Amino acid sequence: MARIAAGGFQHETNCFIPARTDFEAFSTIGDRPPLTRGEGILRDLPGRAFAMSGFLEDMAGRHDIVPLVWASGGAGGYVTGDAYERILGELIGRLSVAMPVDAVYLDLHGAMCSVDFPDGEGEILRRVRAAVGERVPVVISLDYHTNLTAAMAERTDGMAIYHTYPHVDRPATGGRAARILTEVLRRGRPAARAFRKPPFLIPLNFQCTLVEPSKLIVERSARGEGGDVLDLCYGAGFPPSDLHDCGPGVVAHGYSQQAVDAAADGLAEYIEGLEARFAQPLLEPDDAVTQAMRIAGHAGRPVVIADTQDNPGCGGSGDTTGMLEALVRLKADAAALCVLADAKAAAAAHEAGVGAEIALTLGGAAPVPGVKPFRGTFRVARLSDGRFTCKGACVGGREANLGPSALLVTGGVSIVVASKRMQAYDLEIFRHLGLEPARQKILVVKSTCHFRADFEPIAERVLVAIAPGNHLVDARKYPYRHLRAGVRLEPLGPAFVPQAGSGV
Repeated sequence: MARIAAGGFQHETNCFIPARTDFEAFSTIGDRPPLTRGEGILRDLPGRAFAMSGFLEDMAGRHDIVPLVWASGGAGGYVTGDAYERILGELIGRLSVAMPVDAVYLDLHGAMCSVDFPDGEGEILRRVRAAVGERVPVVISLDYHTNLTAAMAERTDGMAIYHTYPHVDRPATGGRAARILTEVLRRGRPAARAFRKPPFLIPLNFQCTLVEPSKLIVERSARGEGGDVLDLCYGAGFPPSDLHDCGPGVVAHGYSQQAVDAAADGLAEYIEGLEARFAQPLLEPDDAVTQAMRIAGHAGRPVVIADTQDNPGCGGSGDTTGMLEALVRLKADAAALCVLADAKAAAAAHEAGVGAEIALTLGGAAPVPGVKPFRGTFRVARLSDGRFTCKGACVGGREANLGPSALLVTGGVSIVVASKRMQAYDLEIFRHLGLEPARQKILVVKSTCHFRADFEPIAERVLVAIAPGNHLVDARKYPYRHLRAGVRLEPLGPAFVPQAGSGV
């Protein structure tokens, strides 16, 4: 029985928004558990929709797990130096006290940037390696949107990356990490590593693994593992993160450098050969609503519109009003939108009570170009404390706490207004406020792809709209400072040219 230290520190960083992700974001409950320490990890994370959950379940009874710290701050702006050092400092402190250990497992994201470290995970791994030395194996799990870096490849002995977007295989990925670590304990640390970076960025809308070409890439990566190739990993990248190695990547570990290089080269070349196939129509708000109304007129199921540029999972503020304005302006009927984050509006609804008619200025508080508050009169249809348990394929079992929430209605449009941001992962966001999404004609969801796991099965059609928001689909609009020169900013798009004084 091995003694394995286990911890996690996750954040998906959009470097181009002014807000910062502070310690409170990691330490309070929102749509994920707060910072969890020691035995709390073993008590609270099994059975949940996280990679750590799957790792613990796979290792239960087989090894001695020494829990460190686990924290997830969701998605947002740069992680503050205070938050980064407090959480990582505690993780390393607990690891140092736990020594000696036979191995380390870390549940990371792969797209964290702190104000001091563009490659947040690379620095985590540097400190972990300094604490345990070169002989102790370190295995990690990563989000599908990881910006794989050379440091991640060099400072680990194995990794597992989600195969799905929407991420319905988080626990399964933790289980794969457990099996990789078990193999490393059996065979010893792998000496061979490979790291490859295809030369273009992939917008998140085109990274969905339910369809080609992303579906083909993850299937090929899974087939490439075995024998002397311990793992063959593909990460699609997170374009709003500003670092040298932003974008899709391939990492492999194994016991033969020849085999590992061949596997990594084959997958990287395969990805590059698919570059032209990353495409999907994107619509302006009025066009999306007009199409949805036309389709809904002869459909028995709702048309779902993704408000992709205000996706909280990509750092969106969750309070933009472009899609709401389009729904009201075009007089959409039986339409519903979620989640619009506005604590003041939610509080006003609770004060007024169910059935009241109230005049509100809704949303538009975050400084997002092209966004203004929506002013109107709303009927308070339902109220909630914002607490519910998700039940769908993507985050089933996750307990949400969005604070005081309300279902507000204006004309034929219903809006889920909450005190905290939440990506539209789950149908329960509507249902906990008494609205059945399957009975609507149009559903607008602030999400990019995760919504598909729950909403696509009930949808007549899915459309993607590009109303103003903080998650820009077009990476050409981002003022990168650290991105490597020459990478194409979109498939078949222009090569990045650093500006003078950018720090590259």
